[in-house]
Amino acid sequence: MPTRPLLERIDADWRRVRPGLDPTPMRRIILLARTAAQLARAVEQVQGHHGLNSAQADLLFTLYRSAPAEGLTPGDLAALSAITPASITNRLDTLTERGLISRETDPADARSRRVQLTAAGRDRVEALLPDHLRNEQRLLSTLSEPEQTELERLLLKLVVGMEGREES
Repeated sequence: MPTRPLLERIDADWRRVRPGLDPTPMRRIILLARTAAQLARAVEQVQGHHGLNSAQADLLFTLYRSAPAEGLTPGDLAALSAITPASITNRLDTLTERGLISRETDPADARSRRVQLTAAGRDRVEALLPDHLRNEQRLLSTLSEPEQTELERLLLKLVVGMEGREES
């Protein structure tokens, strides 16, 4: 069901079964979740055209933008990306098998590894990046530039507030 009729139905259903209940918070969370899901699908579609899923693309983008010449440790890579540390090893294995990254022993600490983009990995990022950014701009284009700035401000406020509550 399209989002607008779904939200209207949810409101009507709650008014029917619990007339005094305000379902606004539920409606807003559903709206955020549906928005996030649609954005994820649209982003993954473009990344898929380049032979990557979102997690793989995120790791490659992180290495491209953040890694020094010696690379990043898997822990640093996890901290700088949207990937959880628990799921990073499998993704690194896949990217290594595909020749997009390399993992070398850290010369300063033989117990540690450094992850780096290979030439093929750098080429993949440089091919994906223009399509990725064009797609993301298209996804946001329904909003004016000031609206996009306000959306970013509000979402950052929301997530920072939730992160603060998690630490308490």
